[in-house]
Amino acid sequence: MYAIVEMAGQQFKVAKDQKVYVHRLQTEEGKKVTFDKVLLLDDGGKVTVGAPVIEGAAVEAKVIKHLKGDKVIVFKKKRRKGYRKKNGHRQYLTEIVVEGIVAKGAKPARPAGEKAAPAKAKAEKPVEAPKKEAKAKAEEAPKAAPKKAAEDLGSKTVAELKEMAKAKGISGISSMKKADLIEALSK
Repeated sequence: MYAIVEMAGQQFKVAKDQKVYVHRLQTEEGKKVTFDKVLLLDDGGKVTVGAPVIEGAAVEAKVIKHLKGDKVIVFKKKRRKGYRKKNGHRQYLTEIVVEGIVAKGAKPARPAGEKAAPAKAKAEKPVEAPKKEAKAKAEEAPKAAPKKAAEDLGSKTVAELKEMAKAKGISGISSMKKADLIEALSK
């Protein structure tokens, strides 16, 4: 059984009795820590994937000691410029031992081809009076017609739009862009 869990901002694949070095935790040595951001759980071939985490699953660990990691040398240089900087860094770490993986409340992952279950139907709206519906539709109908005309104009070329504007008697069309021509024609 293993789990992929987020600890101190990093993701680790952990199993029972495994030692892990993570970024420094604010927990005293010898204390137990529980990580509840379990992203994936494998229980003997039965894989559970979280969305983004698995509800009710957790990884229990014990803090062994706090320590510093190996020294990392950061060396910067720009050739032929006389620029050289050498810097060192040792990361603060915490050594933990995974004591157990709790999987209660875990749901198994869906097979590859299977879709998610449909969401519950929303509460139906109360039926409005027929007069209000007819009135709303009457208000929407005139607004829809200019939009459709604007969409038809959008499919035409600039040359076709200029010809239409010339036929309508719109002046200054030679310097207009397509959007300006559509706006002038839709008025």
